[in-house]
Amino acid sequence: MKQILFYLTIMILLLSTLAFPALAANKPPQKGEALPVISLPIPKNSDERNYLGLSGSGLFKIPQVKTKVVIVEIFSMYCPYCQKDAPGVNELYRLIENNPDIKNKIKLIGIGAGNSFYEVEVYKKTYTVPFPLFPDKDFTIHKACGEVRTPYFMVIKINEDGTHQIVHNQLGNYPGAEPFLELVLKASGLK
Repeated sequence: MKQILFYLTIMILLLSTLAFPALAANKPPQKGEALPVISLPIPKNSDERNYLGLSGSGLFKIPQVKTKVVIVEIFSMYCPYCQKDAPGVNELYRLIENNPDIKNKIKLIGIGAGNSFYEVEVYKKTYTVPFPLFPDKDFTIHKACGEVRTPYFMVIKINEDGTHQIVHNQLGNYPGAEPFLELVLKASGLK
């Protein structure tokens, strides 16, 4: 009888995890792991498409960006820490773009957790964000990334064979453009 109750309990737990995925442990992807499959719309803005090395229309996956490293910031228009860090993240973009040795090797994108296209555009204009931002209105990407708080940074190294792995991730604590760039260079092996 005890065995039957034990197996019944296990089955109920397994079935509830399948029926209610939110009950399952949802943690962010860890260093050394691949990024969850995330599909984003190819930007309509030609400058942003060129920056990412993409063409056409439709969807793309982050490892398709033509670069060696992609820094993903998961942000929210309503996050005061994201707002505070925005000028420093913009400075990171400028440091990368003004350095011919790394300009085409590191790209930045932002994903607005729970933000609509309109909210992402307001954030982009308010904080003069120079790199592509993408909405995640229904939290699909946010959930795939472990429902992290914002701002959350992931550094993804894209290998020549098309594989990729996360080489660094962190919640907040943005140290400033130069220290963060140094961290990215070391973690990705570009330095």
